[in-house]
Amino acid sequence: MVMRFYFLTIMARSKKSKIYNIIIVIVIALLIIPQTRQPIQVFINKGITLIVKPSVIDDSERKVISNYNWRLHDVSETEYDFNSAKGKVIVINFWATWCPPCIAEMPSMELLYQKYKGNDDVVFLFVSNEDVAVINKFISKKDYSFNVYQSLTAYPKEFDVTSIPRTFVIDKKGEIVVDKSGPADWNNDRVTNTIDDLLKAF
Repeated sequence: MVMRFYFLTIMARSKKSKIYNIIIVIVIALLIIPQTRQPIQVFINKGITLIVKPSVIDDSERKVISNYNWRLHDVSETEYDFNSAKGKVIVINFWATWCPPCIAEMPSMELLYQKYKGNDDVVFLFVSNEDVAVINKFISKKDYSFNVYQSLTAYPKEFDVTSIPRTFVIDKKGEIVVDKSGPADWNNDRVTNTIDDLLKAF
């Protein structure tokens, strides 16, 4: 009787182990196949955005933008001079359509943009170096309303973008108040309260 119980236990463990191994193989296969890899990565990163909220940099550790000499143009080739953003609250998001963490956080970025798009004292710059046709297709498919820009000259050295997504929130004095790499939830009270406080400041 004991031997039979032991044998059944071993068989049950072996069956669970086989099922587990099969699941691992399926997940690996899905991550290898290009058509399924990105959706899985986006799904995982969306989970991360549910947890991660951007944090505000302490006053003593904030960098100040050395200059505003940065020229861009939007996807319709209308030029934008970063100097025109001086004295305003600025949100800059460096991203790409092929980047799963960027895709994951973009719905919350769109919602944040919607909250402030009517405020002339808040500037949003969504910056990508991809082909215009690729950007337009992505924006149209996702039904996003924000404008996308491409750099014509080098951005200020303080941004130092080596990975994306990378997002900055800058106050009216040119201080970098938020510097976040990786996906995050941008449509939350912490972010909106920060922007509201920056708008009240002189």
